[in-house]
Amino acid sequence: MSNLGLIIEERSRDIGDFLVGRLIPFRKKRMIGPFIFIDHMGPTQLGPHKYMDVDQHPHIGLATLTFMLEGEIMHEDSLGTKQRITPGSVNWMVAGNGVSHSERTPKDLRSGTKFMAHGYQIWIALPKHLEDIPPEFHHIPESKLPRWQDGNATFKLIAGEGYGYKSPVPVHSTLFMIEIKTQEVYHLDTRTHLSGEIGICVVEGAIVACNDLIQKGNILVSKVVDTCKIVIKPNSHILLFGGESFPEKRHIYWNFVSSDLSKIEKAKSAWEERSFPMMPNDKSYVPLPS
Repeated sequence: MSNLGLIIEERSRDIGDFLVGRLIPFRKKRMIGPFIFIDHMGPTQLGPHKYMDVDQHPHIGLATLTFMLEGEIMHEDSLGTKQRITPGSVNWMVAGNGVSHSERTPKDLRSGTKFMAHGYQIWIALPKHLEDIPPEFHHIPESKLPRWQDGNATFKLIAGEGYGYKSPVPVHSTLFMIEIKTQEVYHLDTRTHLSGEIGICVVEGAIVACNDLIQKGNILVSKVVDTCKIVIKPNSHILLFGGESFPEKRHIYWNFVSSDLSKIEKAKSAWEERSFPMMPNDKSYVPLPS
């Protein structure tokens, strides 16, 4: 997904053991582990005259993780990849030293019927020594992701490691992304189960943290590494994400992430000059923001 404008930081608030905001990055917390940007898509109704059409745009220095809850997207990129992503599966694109891609509603869904689109586009910064690796693309179907039950809560490991499980998504640093769904009240305690900084995205329902009720649409960041204690309300859906933070600062401009500002400047020039890796059969082009 292209971040078509410069990132507008959402106001965050402090509730004790947590920071609360609408998106990352926000003012008091630029990253959560290696996670540097989260874009919540929808939920929105598409069709018959409104579809998703994100034209060709570039990335460097990060990996994108696309996770759909409803609806489908056709991903194409400068590696020649053409992959449909369906709800529950993972598209993992490593930008490395440069990749371009587009994301569009598949042609067969443009028949005039209406359908919902809802999901998350997540950017994960690469470690400094891997920022310039060649780009890669991986698709992992939902059936390959580890799932388990704890009491009345259902867990699914989307990426990374946690709770003794390892996802097949080929990540490049110590991180985790876990989906949790509840039918009844569930007391979450991540001690000994996760490593690093911890973020909580409330997709549906609500949670209680430090005696505050946090409704859907919010992201919390635990101030305590490795440990998070919250109460998840019945019929809720949350995403846990985070991991070990990097020692170096990350710079972000548009769709470019790097520990080195000069690499971002080089990528900006290459995109404007169209010497950046481009998709072979796609003439669309999202201009660099002024």
